[in-house]
Amino acid sequence: MLDLIIRGGTLATASDVFAADLGIRDGRIVQIGERLGAAVREVDASGRFVLPGGIDSHVHLSQPSGDGIVMADDFESGTRSALFGGNTCVLPFCLPQKGQPLREALKDYHALAEGRCYTDHSFHLILPEVNGAMIGQDLPALVADGYPSFKVFMTYEGLRLNDAEILQTLDFARRTGATVMVHCENEDAIRYLVDRAEAAGDLAPRFHASTRPVAVEREATHRALSLAEIVDTRIVIVHVSNEPAIAEIRAARARGVNVVGETCPQYLVLTAADLDGLDWEGAKFVCSPPPRDTASQVACWNGIETGVFDLFSSDHCPFRYDDPTGKLNPRAREGFRHIPNGIPGVETRLPILFSEGVMKGRIDLQRFVALSSTNHAKTYGLPTKGSIAVGMDADIAIWDPNETRPIRHAALHDAADYSPYEGLEITGWPTTVILGGTVMIENGVLTGKMGAGRYRRRQTAASPNRAGPV
Repeated sequence: MLDLIIRGGTLATASDVFAADLGIRDGRIVQIGERLGAAVREVDASGRFVLPGGIDSHVHLSQPSGDGIVMADDFESGTRSALFGGNTCVLPFCLPQKGQPLREALKDYHALAEGRCYTDHSFHLILPEVNGAMIGQDLPALVADGYPSFKVFMTYEGLRLNDAEILQTLDFARRTGATVMVHCENEDAIRYLVDRAEAAGDLAPRFHASTRPVAVEREATHRALSLAEIVDTRIVIVHVSNEPAIAEIRAARARGVNVVGETCPQYLVLTAADLDGLDWEGAKFVCSPPPRDTASQVACWNGIETGVFDLFSSDHCPFRYDDPTGKLNPRAREGFRHIPNGIPGVETRLPILFSEGVMKGRIDLQRFVALSSTNHAKTYGLPTKGSIAVGMDADIAIWDPNETRPIRHAALHDAADYSPYEGLEITGWPTTVILGGTVMIENGVLTGKMGAGRYRRRQTAASPNRAGPV
């Protein structure tokens, strides 16, 4: 007797699309085929796509954001929103407080997540500094304990690392099989442009975009890739927004650099013009790198279609808009410098890619699965996730390709008070979501319980049977 059978759907992996039933027992996929027999429960997926649950590997939840600033989503609201967006696993960042040991910071984040998650989760570590003791003792122990990915910044005072520190981190990753994610923007250039804008009285949200132009991203991308080339290690370039940065990735790959590219929904459907809203409405779209222009949207779609990008993530970093702890905090109206950086999007990531990509013929269903799930699992060491195959976790999202409705924040499940994608018409929504064999959402209704999501320990790139992105 199986625990659950999903009948009548069209299954898809990163390589195949086929009609079959899916048999689940003890949280794992155990049978794929026809006439699977009896089960305690059945789900009818006729006329729908049965896909691996989404993995969003770039998410910020319950993260400290400065004096008086509070991130909108904690692990309860953030993972609930992720689940409704067809996701079964998220990878948030752990940001240590100044001087806080990394392991102590992880303990704090585990406490925030314990018993509150609707999806599985794991943690990336943000490295706001690098020193000999950290490289020689702390990080090796953390990698061995299942924390094999680190994010470093080339921007933000108090977070950015210099080139020598980035080289140390990349060389450590080369030796241990860890993965380094890099936020590529030139901080010195941004500071110069911000100071110049403020001196001229250019304080509105739109100047956030003009003080972070394409050139500061392109230069930093080139530098990060050159550093990875010097130490000969894999690197992940996150939230790429434009053609010159894409060209740097292509050129680096041609030189033999092992680079994983990531882009996000904001670079496909938003532009810098969205930051020019009246009465500070543009603050809703402030994120880094900022949205660019329509030519950059075309370039990012081309990167998705041609394989420059391996990952499609939300960079969900939510703040409430009309709130003194969020986008309109007391200092925000003094100038764009004080508007919290980040936008919500964990629930709308996959519907946007499905609607704008699959339903408009830009990508096929297999590419959607790779970008939304499979490549995240392979890049970050989740060997039982990201695909539909016997032995894999029974993490499933069932999609209705015919359901059409606009994005309305009132219908979403995060704790922000707006969506930057409000009104965007979407065709194709996840309607039933299954986590580890448990039906969590059925026909759009939450049926699972908070706490069903578990922490997942991850492997390094050097682990056996660890493949790269497809």
